[in-house]
Formats: sequence, structure tokens, C-alpha cells
Amino acid sequence: MKKEIKKSMTFKEILKKYPDADKLLMGKGMHCIGCPMAQQETLEQGAIMHGLDPDKLIKEMNTKLKNKE
Repeated sequence: MKKEIKKSMTFKEILKKYPDADKLLMGKGMHCIGCPMAQQETLEQGAIMHGLDPDKLIKEMNTKLKNKE
């Protein structure tokens, strides 16, 4: 099974499957990922709210995930 983060995934899903993703997200200024309300937010919604390009963010996250395997 191919590991891949998708922009439709919630922060809760991402952090459950990929605990190390918190470092990258926090490094991008997404400090709200620990907030209970943000847990239901998708990666795409969070990226847009923080002025980030969701597609670039997902590509970066998946590249780091692939390199970690």
C-alpha cells in the first residue's frame, strides 16, 4: 500500500498515521494543528487559511514521507 497524504485528509487523520508530520506543519506556521477544532479541518482548508499553496504543501509532505521509508 502506497503511503500518501491527501489534501482531503483531516489533521487528525494525518497526525494519527504520520506523527512526524507535526514538525513540518509547525514549521510552516500551522501551530493550530493541536486545537480541537482544527482536528476536523482538512489539510487543504488549513493550508489556505495560512496562505499556503495546498498542492505544494502536499507534495513537500509526501516527498519527505517517501524519503523516510
